[in-house]
Order: sequence, then C-alpha cells, then structure tokens
Amino acid sequence: MATSEPEITQPVDLCLPGGKVLNPAARGWSRTPLHTGNLRGRWGRTKRWDYWAILAGDWSIAIVYADVDYLGIAEVWWCHLPTGETGGRAANVPGARGIALPDRPGSAPLRYESSKIEVALTDDPEGTTIAAWWTDGDGQRSSLNARIDLPAGHESLNVVIPWSDKQFQYTSKHQARPAHGTLEVGDQVVHFGSSAASAAIDAEVDPEGTHRVDEAWGVLDVGRGRWPYETRWNWGGGAGRSAEGAVVGIQIGAKWTEGTGFTENGVIVDGVLTKIGEELTWDYRWEQPLEPWRVHHPDGSFDLTLTPTYDKHSQVKAVVMGTEVHQVFGTWSGHVTTDTGAVHHVDGLQGFAEESRSRW
Repeated sequence: MATSEPEITQPVDLCLPGGKVLNPAARGWSRTPLHTGNLRGRWGRTKRWDYWAILAGDWSIAIVYADVDYLGIAEVWWCHLPTGETGGRAANVPGARGIALPDRPGSAPLRYESSKIEVALTDDPEGTTIAAWWTDGDGQRSSLNARIDLPAGHESLNVVIPWSDKQFQYTSKHQARPAHGTLEVGDQVVHFGSSAASAAIDAEVDPEGTHRVDEAWGVLDVGRGRWPYETRWNWGGGAGRSAEGAVVGIQIGAKWTEGTGFTENGVIVDGVLTKIGEELTWDYRWEQPLEPWRVHHPDGSFDLTLTPTYDKHSQVKAVVMGTEVHQVFGTWSGHVTTDTGAVHHVDGLQGFAEESRSRW
C-alpha cells in the first residue's frame, strides 16, 4: 500500500509569491495540515471552503462555510436517514459579502449571521466547536451545538492535486474524529457522542422526541484552490470500528485526481494514516444511486461496498453555472489494509459516497 507520492513534512505556501502560480514545493501530501493557501487574483476561479459532516447513526448533519468568489455559502443541513426527513437552512450570499476564510485553515474563527441563520466554527489545538442556529423551512427554531475532537496524534490526509501550474487544489480531509453534541429541531432533540451517555445518567425514561446516539464521527473537507470551469468528482468517507477492534476512517476519491500523479485515497486506523497512491476503481450507477457503491484496489488490499439508505440529490441550473450531485449515505462493509499489512474487516461502518458534476 506504500505510495511514491512525495511526503511533505514542513510548512509550505501553496503558491509562489503573488499567489497566482502553484509553488513546486507544495506538490505532495502530508499527515497533518501544513499548506498555507496564499491564493491571490484570478477572480471567479478561486474556491475556498470548510465542509463539516457529522455521522451519528440514523442522523447525518452537514455544515458548509464557503467562498467561491461570486457566491458565499453558509449552510446547515440535517437528515433522519430511515425516514428521509430533512431540514436546515442555507444563506447564499452574492459576492460572498461577510464570508471569509483564512489562508491558513483553522487559524481564525468562521462566523456568519443573518436573521435566518447563524453559524460559528472555532478551532483550537484539541478540536473544533460548531454552533449554529436557524429557522427551518416549516418555521421551527433549530440549533446545533457540537464538538469535534482532535485526539493527540490523529492524522489526516492532506494533498495538493495539480492539474497545472495555474489550476490546482489543496484539500485537507479528516475522518474518524470523535464527535459529540446536540441537534435540536423544534421539539426533537438528538444527543450524539459522549454527551448522549452523560445526558442519560439520571434519566430512566427519555422524553418524547429525544434521541440518543452513543457514537458519532466528524468529517472535515478543507478546500483551497483554483478550479477549472467544468469539474467532476467522486468523494467517499466513513468511520467506525473494525471486527479487530480498531477505529477505522475511510477517505477516498476519484475522477478529479486522474492523470495528476496524486490521489486523495487513504485509510486511517487508530489515528494513523496509510496513504494509497493508486487510483481506486469505483463501481456504481449514476442513474440508480441507491444501488450499492463498490470501491476497490486492483491488488485486493482495499475492497469496500457502501449500501445506501438515503440519496441527497441536489441540482442547480443557471445561465453560467450549474451543479448536480448524488450524495448517498449508508454503511460500508468489506476490508482495508494498512502499511504494516494488517487487515481490518468492517461491517455496518457509517459513511457516504458521492458524484458531483459541476460548471462553476
């Protein structure tokens, strides 16, 4: 499973001075975030975002904070997967006024406020605190208070995908980070992670509308880059415990990385990253997204199948831009292999997979 991609071990600027051309020293991957996204100029092609997801059993939650030059986005979305009930709120801000992300991800708080939604994300050395308040489409006042831990030594997959010297993307993908907190939607309250256990200590019977999920996982996708107008990508992830007793995080992607010499593929087992340098094979059908999605390595060292239970299908059509995404949530089963040769088998591991087709 070893990769020939160069590993970066010291902080590095993404761009050369001036912020328009990729720094040759930035080409590579790292086990912790080391890149500073000093992007400047080329308005309309520059994209910056922090995307968080919380996988909490029957519940999935997503938080978007993004500046794609001509549009800013602050969004919270939630779904009860067994019933397909969804909610949340999105603020789409022309020109991204009031939305800004730092060159060095995680180095400054992110905050957006309006009459219908407030989002705040704050990083510290031990993790990230997420707080949000919004009005759902049916008028219910809702909130999210979450903590995503960053255990000491927990690694992530950080890599630059270089399409050319002037078009490139730095991505920092975090999987299997313990999450705990509370989602409130009207009279419904979801306690997830360690808070679920502590909240139940003195309660023999939960009030109606209360849900508890003992184990939850945080996912982070940081993006800083300069994109081509038309793009197509796969992304998948998930977390849970293997039959061998380890915490396994899955981080995989495809299509957008092909031909660049770099991938965003890896496995995080008990916090340690195994980087996969080869492209993986994705078998699924765009027209039938709720059928199984299989992702595997030609040598058999990685073979997982996602059985979806819910398809988050979104489509936007505009004059100069448009996007369509199938993001399916479900459970992964199969096996992965680490750099040491250890094989871990998983069954029912929480996760997701997607294909995005965009003009932006």
